[in-house]
Amino acid sequence: MTVEVRKQLIRGIGFVGIAIVVLNSMIGAGIFALPTSIASTAGNLSPWLFLLVGVLFISIVLSFAELASYFQNSGGPVLYTRTAFGPLVGFSTGWLLYVSRMAAFAANVTVIPIYLGTFWPWMTEGFGRALIISVVCIGLTIVNYIGLKDGIRTVAILTFLKLTPIVLMILLGLQYVTADTLIPKSLPKIEDMGATTLLLIYAFVGFESATIISGETVNPRRTMPRALVATVLGTALLYFLIVLIFISVLPNASSAGATLVDVGAKLAGPAGAIVITLAAIFSVTGNLSAIMLAVPRLTFALAEQRLLPRWFGEVHDRYATPGNSVLFLGALSLLFAISGSFAYLAAASSLTRLICYGLSIAALPSIRQQADEATMRDAYRLKGGYTIPAIALLLCVWIAFQSTADSWRLTAWLLVLGLVFYTLARQRGSDPAG
Repeated sequence: MTVEVRKQLIRGIGFVGIAIVVLNSMIGAGIFALPTSIASTAGNLSPWLFLLVGVLFISIVLSFAELASYFQNSGGPVLYTRTAFGPLVGFSTGWLLYVSRMAAFAANVTVIPIYLGTFWPWMTEGFGRALIISVVCIGLTIVNYIGLKDGIRTVAILTFLKLTPIVLMILLGLQYVTADTLIPKSLPKIEDMGATTLLLIYAFVGFESATIISGETVNPRRTMPRALVATVLGTALLYFLIVLIFISVLPNASSAGATLVDVGAKLAGPAGAIVITLAAIFSVTGNLSAIMLAVPRLTFALAEQRLLPRWFGEVHDRYATPGNSVLFLGALSLLFAISGSFAYLAAASSLTRLICYGLSIAALPSIRQQADEATMRDAYRLKGGYTIPAIALLLCVWIAFQSTADSWRLTAWLLVLGLVFYTLARQRGSDPAG
């Protein structure tokens, strides 16, 4: 009698690897656009707003840190919501999160030709644009197809290349910081606090990507919570310093549409502008690498939970990666990025993520009740009962309702499309209830 032995993913990611994934999932193109947008409405208060929202957002991260400590398999929000609410909610959560991250990948990859156009204008349109997008998508797909360690190594290198110029910019810019820029004498009037908060949240979303790869993490119940909390707090501090340097070096530039590239030019001339432009390219590519590393594990987890066809859950014989899921994300992202139709998906990407956050946090009481004694003993239990999760859930709901009606309609249509796939999976033998 032949017994089928199912291939397993390899646990090869430690604390540093998870921290790198979290950092790159949060810091992409936005780090070069958000300082201008926030400074134009909040002035000298903008660095403190980043820090304040980061502290508030940590309630969401802490809730996810506890959730992650109950599970050892890949899937993150898919596992949390399926365990608490059943397969339909688990699938819907995973589907919305997958679409959101795929749209973010497709949107961000189109930024690279724009930055490269600073040096080679022919790359910004037509064949040149399509070529650059194809090279990036195919290259990252291959790297993550052939091995987990290669994927982590790529993200680590890009992290170094993007953070080094930013840290140098901060160090050079500290000489411009004054008491007036550090501590504003008067508070500006913010016309639309809801919209401003929604914009600030863009700096911190994406951390959940790390929870998706729990199945390939060494001792995830201990590693995941520590990496999540430490990295998000570090990112909030980094944003604070970047925006502080921005308003200190270029105090009136936000109204003129200046960017961090202009800060680099002020600090180090043309060479500084080139270095910051390259940092922007590396930042976006690092973000794309983190998405390509983590998000295929979503469809893999959905297949493991029998919520998608088994094809998505196949592990490569040689490379021990979810090869089919990696190829699917690479092909889909390339298609949307080149066609440009991804823009409609990107409009609702933040809203879909907030819905996933809310559903995951709402699952915590049920997961606590279902956990056995050994799991509870090792879990990362939050103090204060449900106080922190309640704050996090209220924050998600409030921010979600700052979204436009168009975003809600698009999210509803995307959910309907996902439910069609869910129904097809059941009819073809992937019965989620089975």
